[in-house]
Amino acid sequence: MWTLSDEALLAGLGSGDPEAVAAFVNRFQRRVFGMTLSVLRDRQAAEEAAQEAFVRAWQHAATYDPRKGTVAAWLVVIARNVSINMLPSHRPYPVDPEVLLGLQGPGPSQEPGPSQDRDSQLAPVSEPMREALMRLPAEQRRALVLAVFYGYTAREVSEQDGTPVGTVKTRIRAALMRLRSELGVSDER
Repeated sequence: MWTLSDEALLAGLGSGDPEAVAAFVNRFQRRVFGMTLSVLRDRQAAEEAAQEAFVRAWQHAATYDPRKGTVAAWLVVIARNVSINMLPSHRPYPVDPEVLLGLQGPGPSQEPGPSQDRDSQLAPVSEPMREALMRLPAEQRRALVLAVFYGYTAREVSEQDGTPVGTVKTRIRAALMRLRSELGVSDER
């Protein structure tokens, strides 16, 4: 069973063969969990999303078309879509970007809840990036941090800040361009 092709395992998954199901999950669990964790950045939510991705793969195994890509790519797309759909329900209440970047302690109204600790709220950035971010104007920094590091859409940032969507998009673009320039990132086209 373990030496079967990905397509054969998917067919076995779709038919409900217990051995094929176990082999399929074993073969793809790391990729699927890696994708869900990279999107959600929360282990528990990523495990839930990975499980849901496998359930959807089982439910839709018959719709797989090998002409459109590999089983692995098909499954990772399912995992990505499940994760993206879960984002709004797992997104913590926004706090000041300086708190998210670890530049200052949370204020009284921004204390982490019992299930969160301060470290889980920090953006995963290097020290040079943190310094470059601090040189950005505050409104650009806030829009960029919420959009890039925490996955908020321009519309969501707009609603939180009471700013037009176009202004938020301009702030994000200006901040990205300035960071690229300051960090010496070349345009690779």
